[in-house]
Amino acid sequence: MRLYFLRHGLADRSAWHGADFERPLTYKGKVRMGREAETIGELNLKLDAIITSPLTRAFQTAQIVAEHLGMLDDLVEDARLAPGFDVSDLAEILEDHLDDARLMLVGHEPDFSETLSDLIGGGEIVCKKASLARVDLYGGPSLRGELVWLIPPKVLAL
Repeated sequence: MRLYFLRHGLADRSAWHGADFERPLTYKGKVRMGREAETIGELNLKLDAIITSPLTRAFQTAQIVAEHLGMLDDLVEDARLAPGFDVSDLAEILEDHLDDARLMLVGHEPDFSETLSDLIGGGEIVCKKASLARVDLYGGPSLRGELVWLIPPKVLAL
């Protein structure tokens, strides 16, 4: 199985006064995600589904990518990707998507960095806002895999 971890785009804390759950992408974050979505499209990932945290900033990020890829019908909101996400949540999500070979997960920090580290057996990984990582899972009962790449947002938004 091939997993893509996309951290949500730029969402400014200082300018937002509502609930954190509802904190949206900034205008700059939306524009930049649009450019990133174009690059993601050029990668020809052949995704089966895009699964997103229900938090507004993550959902907006996923929606921008799904729209660009023509995958709005394959966009799934999953509360397990909300802050607190870990390998056990990932295992449950994968159980729900047994027929899918390529999934994009859209979520948050520090959850993604910690989960990626767990999947590859250790190491320190940092998922900056709007970065995209690919992990290929090994076969077998344990959730282990190889970090194939981690693309920083500056490269994706070129």
